[in-house]
Amino acid sequence: MQRVVYTQRGGLEAIKIVDEQNPVPEPGEIVVEVHRAGINFADLMMRQGLYQPSPPFPFTPGYEVSGTISALGESVENFTIGERVLALCGMGGYSQQVAVSADRVFKLPDDVGFDTAAALPVTYLTTYHMLKYLGNFQPNDTILIHHAAGGVGTATAQIGKALGAGIIIGTASTAKSDFVNELGMRYIDREAEDFVEVCKKETDGKGVHHALDPVGGKHLLRSYKALRNGGNLYAFGGSSAVSGSKRSLRTALGFLWGMPKFDPMRMMSSNKAVFGVHMGTWPDHEVLKGHMDELSKMLTRGEISPVVDKVFHYTDVAAAQQYIHDRKNRGKVLINFRSK
Repeated sequence: MQRVVYTQRGGLEAIKIVDEQNPVPEPGEIVVEVHRAGINFADLMMRQGLYQPSPPFPFTPGYEVSGTISALGESVENFTIGERVLALCGMGGYSQQVAVSADRVFKLPDDVGFDTAAALPVTYLTTYHMLKYLGNFQPNDTILIHHAAGGVGTATAQIGKALGAGIIIGTASTAKSDFVNELGMRYIDREAEDFVEVCKKETDGKGVHHALDPVGGKHLLRSYKALRNGGNLYAFGGSSAVSGSKRSLRTALGFLWGMPKFDPMRMMSSNKAVFGVHMGTWPDHEVLKGHMDELSKMLTRGEISPVVDKVFHYTDVAAAQQYIHDRKNRGKVLINFRSK
């Protein structure tokens, strides 16, 4: 089989495709023959050595895949060879085959395609976990989401609507304004408008209930200021540490230097909360399973439908990552591990 490897910290030149033996499942594991793998911005940051946790180099990235079962380890029950599944693999998903713990593999309904399945886990799971599990989301709650045209942005628009949200405010570049508006969000031009002022104006001066921030650095504090008394800030990324396909030490240091230090004593008076979110390190399988069950129901009811922008063949994985570096994607970008 073939898999994608980050050989060292660096730019797109650090990506290589290698041949090796098919994985053999350990007890309790399932080997998935990958049809589609999802790309997340964290994958790009890991390649540049800017994201934690990540394995030591060389390693194969990839949190999520869809495909069919090709092998079962000892003690695995209720799965069969050839069954269609999606899997939260934690790492290693950029591969034609990957071994995954059985408790992170989920059966696919017959009417759910591999593209939809691979686009669902990380973005929709992250959004649902933030809003519903951590945030105790209530009908008419208001939301601010940055990078609103991306995978988590599109997931937030759909899940927020399904949960009965009030206004959903999304920031994006000017080129993506129509797309964000079509998703039903109140678009903010991040290059020309102050999102804190807009959030206050759109909520009668109170601020939003939930602010989802994948930007990080000094941007986090501004998202915090956009919250109302009792609001929740979710930090789940650090896109401002990345300025292009190559690592920039100046940009990375600026990101770290601008990271706010939240004072618990001051936070008490405003009753605000700050959550750090990384679903790849979440340990409670039963919580994950519950989230996936609820998302499956939403999918069946037509309340959510993952937006897939583009699918690249795995031999073009560098171009796929450049596409995201260039901020061109509207929704999710996937990798095809089948034949062209």
